[in-house]
Amino acid sequence: MIFLSTLLMSVLITIALIPVFSRLAISANVVDIPNERKVHTIPVPRIGGVAMALGAFAPILYWNRAGSFVQAYLFGAGVLVVFGLIDDFRELSPRIKFAGQFIAALIAVFWGGVTISSLGMLFSDNLLLPGWLAVPLTVIAIVGVTNAINLSDGLDGLAGGICLLSFCCISYLAYLVGNGQIGLIALSLAGVIFGFLRFNTHPASIFMGDAGSQFLGYSAIVLALSLTQGNTPLSPLLPLIILGFPVLDTLTVMLTRMVQRRSPFAPDKNHFHHNLMALGLRHPEAVLVIYLFQVILVVSAYYFRFYPDWLLLCGYLLFSLGILAAFHHAGKTGWRIKRYDLFDIVIVGRLRKLRDDGVIIRYAFRIFEFGVPLLLLFTCMLPREVPTYISRAALIFAVVILLARSINKELMASLLRFTLYLLIPFSVFLSDRSLPQWLDGSALRLYNASFAVFALLIIIVSKFTRRREGFKNTPLDFLILFIAVLVPNLPDQHFQNYHLGLVAAKIIMLYFSYEVLLAELRWRVDKVALVTVLSLVVLAVG
Repeated sequence: MIFLSTLLMSVLITIALIPVFSRLAISANVVDIPNERKVHTIPVPRIGGVAMALGAFAPILYWNRAGSFVQAYLFGAGVLVVFGLIDDFRELSPRIKFAGQFIAALIAVFWGGVTISSLGMLFSDNLLLPGWLAVPLTVIAIVGVTNAINLSDGLDGLAGGICLLSFCCISYLAYLVGNGQIGLIALSLAGVIFGFLRFNTHPASIFMGDAGSQFLGYSAIVLALSLTQGNTPLSPLLPLIILGFPVLDTLTVMLTRMVQRRSPFAPDKNHFHHNLMALGLRHPEAVLVIYLFQVILVVSAYYFRFYPDWLLLCGYLLFSLGILAAFHHAGKTGWRIKRYDLFDIVIVGRLRKLRDDGVIIRYAFRIFEFGVPLLLLFTCMLPREVPTYISRAALIFAVVILLARSINKELMASLLRFTLYLLIPFSVFLSDRSLPQWLDGSALRLYNASFAVFALLIIIVSKFTRRREGFKNTPLDFLILFIAVLVPNLPDQHFQNYHLGLVAAKIIMLYFSYEVLLAELRWRVDKVALVTVLSLVVLAVG
């Protein structure tokens, strides 16, 4: 339960803080201005990294504040957030930014005890590196990866998605080797990215800024090194695999600039994501392709975690050469992705005609509008046992929503969304753990099938809506679905005993359903709010 509460706490704190910080950023003119290396065309607030840091620090301090490593990590990450925030307010020189990164790296090394003391079996039988070599190598690695993630933050949701997959991998590897400290920190970081990506997928309403990208890069490399160095069966080369894509991107871009006799820090559009868009991919498609590359790396890190170090290094080099060769061939031959008329004109054109007609969306949405809240209400009726703290919290949220309804409709809508983010996972999890005896056989199959029906309606409503501001599919959907498919299939009895596959599918379906529903209803959420209050009361008296 500690891991679930950590994940939810980090997600919810981030979601709650981002709108607040976004307004503050606009009033203080902390916005990202388009330039030659940017692909957005209007100023966007860039203070999301502060919300992410606070969202991650809160559960870490609550559950896991003891120990020199945790204290050093929090202090080092805090230093980078402060330097990054100053840079977001008034642009710092590269020298001052590097100074902040070196300070954070030295804190991790000398206070937190993070050092690259071994390269495994690459050169000899687990040769230990001397301190005069290990310390500077570690500092260079931390500063290098911090900058690599910072420089990869070029498309909406890109750096966040890469780090989300990395932290999920680090968290599970830590769980496998019994390192709960690293696992908890990585899970809290995954949670804040989930919360942040809700606002950062294309078109983004807020950026993480230097404070966020440096915070994530520093966290990823420090956790990865701490997990794979010292007394552990994991290969010390795993950090290279987990974080290898942004590292490859940064090295390639910097070497290209130096070959062209330019500063390695000069702005341009030579990053991999820029090259993918130059090949003809749209913004979300380029992000999705890089997500797929990162999936390959983190899955490889899991499956090859105990394999010889030379095999991991050779595999990474082949992966890197393949990507570089593909981009080189495309650039040399002028190859571009072709858009086929069959899909873009014939199929999409006919679907657009059906959407403009409005008949499908009218009937589908009516079923959706009443069915989704009733399904959640029914789910809240199922648990035979509800922990006391959940019952009390449900009653408090019900009262708060009713009070907000009498004060301000927009406030009620914001509180409703926040409440649903809490209510959905707990109600689904509790209902699955303690189903009533009467719900078995055909009744249980019918209940489970209703989730599949509404999943189909999500697609219909989101694709046939005529609202410009309605729910849209994003690369975040791929990340959620990938994790939802992956987690229940992990070879661990603890995960399988909790039916995490079915539970995750139900939670994700309800999350997406309410996202679609609230996007379509805008502020007209009275009926949804009242059924939600009723669901909370049912859970409270259960």
